[in-house]
Amino acid sequence: MKEFWVETSKKDNLTINLIKRYSDVIVEGDKATFLATQQEHQILSPTIENLEKMDVQNKILKINISDKVTENLIVRAAEKGANYLLVSTTNWRIIPLENIIARIKGKSKIIAEVATAEEAEVALETLELGTDGVLLKPSHPDEMLKTVALVKPEASKFDMSVAKIVSTKPIGNGARVCVDTCDMMTPQEGILVGSQSVGLFLVEAEVNENLYVASRPFRVNAGALSMYTLSDLQTTRYLQEFKAGDEVVIVNRNGRTRKANVGRIKIEIRPLILIEAQIEDRIIKVILQNAETIRVVTPNGSKPVTELKQSDEVIVYLAAKGGRHFGISVLDETVIEK
Repeated sequence: MKEFWVETSKKDNLTINLIKRYSDVIVEGDKATFLATQQEHQILSPTIENLEKMDVQNKILKINISDKVTENLIVRAAEKGANYLLVSTTNWRIIPLENIIARIKGKSKIIAEVATAEEAEVALETLELGTDGVLLKPSHPDEMLKTVALVKPEASKFDMSVAKIVSTKPIGNGARVCVDTCDMMTPQEGILVGSQSVGLFLVEAEVNENLYVASRPFRVNAGALSMYTLSDLQTTRYLQEFKAGDEVVIVNRNGRTRKANVGRIKIEIRPLILIEAQIEDRIIKVILQNAETIRVVTPNGSKPVTELKQSDEVIVYLAAKGGRHFGISVLDETVIEK
């Protein structure tokens, strides 16, 4: 399991509750506090000259990689028994980390210092194995939440709900969007899609084979181009806005989320179907392609949209009430979506 460290100070604009909720270790100056045990450890910064004289057994060492000499310094610290190595890079980000991971993985835990979720993703995926965690120096709470989704996907799990189908109605032709990702999806996994941002249906990827069409587990036939989906854990976008290279959120029936890159977007004119479902006091809607290969996830598996009947149960995600401004949730805004 990857570790999430956060560097903070009294001047940070992050709330202490947010930090305590998600982080494993809080770093303040040269001290690291492990939240699970509340133990405090000093962070040492060895140099080439004094490393051999230092007792680094089970210690936390902070070293910047600026050249081959400092890379070798890190390797030597691991050989001497350092428990954690907080590693930063001066210029190159990937090659130095690749070298360190290859040379000391398993000897010491490698924690990469990062400033953004993008940098965290690079560190966690470098040489496939990645670092053992990241130390984030966040500039904004959103950057922390984006990084949490990478380091601790279980913390970004959605609370999924069950809605009952009220009606289905073929509505003729329209522009629908296929989202082809750069990843493979599994049964009961797909993309959240809906006409209203407050209620999204889980549309299954094309993982099922049939007599007429081969499975395409990288694809979600996601619906009309004006439907909402999630581009990250907080922000919605219209399906029409996505393009190759963008990120989209993949979700499974249990609400576990992960990111995938979009390989391409394919928009074609196809027959559409309007689906309405009720949950609590809300009626939520989605417009999908009207075809047997388009399936929504149900409590017991998935079902083609062409077979949905009144009172059938489907898996949905209810977002917080309120409005959205360019996809960003505004909780206190009054909005009516029909």
